[in-house]
Amino acid sequence: MDPSVDFVPILGLDMSFKILLSLGDPCDIARASCVSRSWHGFVVSNGLSKQLCLGMFPQLSGVDHVTESCSFKTEAETGSSNTKEWDVLEREHRVYGFLSHCCRSIVDRECISDAISASSTDNFPEEGINNTLEMRDRVGRIASYWSSEGQKKPAVPETLIYKLVGDLCVITEIDIQPFQAYFQTGLPIYSAKSVRFRMGYPKASVDLDSVDQSCHDSTNDKFVWTYTSPEFPMAQENCLQKFKFPKPVLCIGGFLLVELLGRVQRQEMDGLFYICVSHVRVLGRPLSPTFGVDIIEPSGKFVLKALSYTKESLPESSPRRISSLELQRRVRNLEHILNMLRGNVRDVEDIWDEGQDDSDEEFA
Repeated sequence: MDPSVDFVPILGLDMSFKILLSLGDPCDIARASCVSRSWHGFVVSNGLSKQLCLGMFPQLSGVDHVTESCSFKTEAETGSSNTKEWDVLEREHRVYGFLSHCCRSIVDRECISDAISASSTDNFPEEGINNTLEMRDRVGRIASYWSSEGQKKPAVPETLIYKLVGDLCVITEIDIQPFQAYFQTGLPIYSAKSVRFRMGYPKASVDLDSVDQSCHDSTNDKFVWTYTSPEFPMAQENCLQKFKFPKPVLCIGGFLLVELLGRVQRQEMDGLFYICVSHVRVLGRPLSPTFGVDIIEPSGKFVLKALSYTKESLPESSPRRISSLELQRRVRNLEHILNMLRGNVRDVEDIWDEGQDDSDEEFA
């Protein structure tokens, strides 16, 4: 096909929509929107950036509307009808486009901010949930772990609640290390049979400062969970066990519930079943302070807020080192993406062909 020929009117709207959406990369969608005013109008009016984001993160279906902390006057707007409806579509194009780009370009890091509470604790605070933030199973000569209360029935579950580093986080993996009681005969390992994860936000009426860290009641009374993972089997082994999600998950609200399902180890001295955990680690990509959310009660819908489009506002990456050339490439890519989302680029260059993050494969 002649490259100068616009295929959109030739193939029709439905086929053109499927072709452009199959690109699957936020950078490609942004580039397509800058080929011409016609293509920009097609991409924006059909919400291709939004559709791409919804495909990556179904949790975004709960968005009521999006907002920006700054306003734009783009070239595309100058030549278009200045209706409120078009302004909303342009805003969604920028917000969702930049969100999907950030989700792909930020490398994973530790995402737990604080330990909130456990469903039960055997000896508080010596065996409290705060100990699970420590990577070692002993500090000096003192064992470091959380322990549930003992139960006669092995089917009784336990839960742990954590606050993440931001209201919006892309979570890729959660790691848990069961505790091995090196001070007991036979060195028993108090793991669970399986584990499941939920993510969400506290209800407006909940005062987290008043939550008892040693034990909590039903979490459904205090939290709204927007995502529930599959159930993962847990091995009765003294190692950091990795539970990787089938696809990265967008945590909306910044809270994580770890459900420990079933008990496998009975304590010899009292004949009761316990679950003990020495460490919990959450890996992902925090999107704060670039993005934020406001929950709309009681509907459960939320406002997705783009708080900044500057490179300085991007969340901090993993502490692992990257080369100065890699850093320059990421900054240059970010500047190109922002220009394209504003509709200001006409000479579209390939900015995403060298050194792509391996994490892109997770979103395929």
